[in-house]
Amino acid sequence: MNTNRSAVLHDKPGQSPSNRSLERGIEILRAFRPGSELLGNGDIAERTGLSKSTVSRLTQTLVGTGMLQVDVQTRTYRLAPAVLSLAHAMRTGSHILTIAAPLMRALAESQRINVGLAAPDRDEMVYLESIRYNRRIVLRRVVSGQRVPMELTSLGRAYLAVAPEPRRKALLTMFKRRRASQWGPIGQAIEDARASVNERRFCAAAWQPEVVAVATPIVTPDAIYVLNVSISTEEPLAQVVEELCIPLMGLRREIQKGLPFGFGRIL
Repeated sequence: MNTNRSAVLHDKPGQSPSNRSLERGIEILRAFRPGSELLGNGDIAERTGLSKSTVSRLTQTLVGTGMLQVDVQTRTYRLAPAVLSLAHAMRTGSHILTIAAPLMRALAESQRINVGLAAPDRDEMVYLESIRYNRRIVLRRVVSGQRVPMELTSLGRAYLAVAPEPRRKALLTMFKRRRASQWGPIGQAIEDARASVNERRFCAAAWQPEVVAVATPIVTPDAIYVLNVSISTEEPLAQVVEELCIPLMGLRREIQKGLPFGFGRIL
């Protein structure tokens, strides 16, 4: 298991000694993703770095606690309904989602643009909410819970612009190693995004063909969230950014107004 990666990339690692069995069990649950919905013990061992004997013991525990289900025919495991219940509890208990979701939907409907709210998880960004109103028909569909690369997206780059410095450095080191042959332009784009957030409170990226996204961070005492808007277009990037930044920053102000005093701050 890549425990060093887990420890380094969390915003606020726990201060008390970690429980290795619990950590390993969570790593097993994390191994399940879209495209990897059914996993055997060998698959899980490969993805987590845990021994097969450890995986076998822990998967049985996770089945017994209702977190995993067994597929008898394929002798593999899948996430159990209890996991979805946890996700639902997270969404209903999120103060920022309660405030932001109706405002996001109203903006998406009125402007016919895509609006998203995301948060960091290790070296990726996870959508907490995604409301899609594309001006053009596209094949890509983004839903709550979906992950996107941190280093390539406006969401991730806006987060990196305000992330705590030790975490930012650890992430950049990881990205540089991962994207070695492409790091020159990617690293420069990340630095440009940081400068843009410092100067204008938002940054832009077009990491997918004909999709332009603009993002702005919302910093709270407990976490950092990132709000973004995007459209599918063939128009020049600079022109689209100037069009999108106005509704984005207006939405950000409306969300800030709804948060308790001191919960979210303007950068």
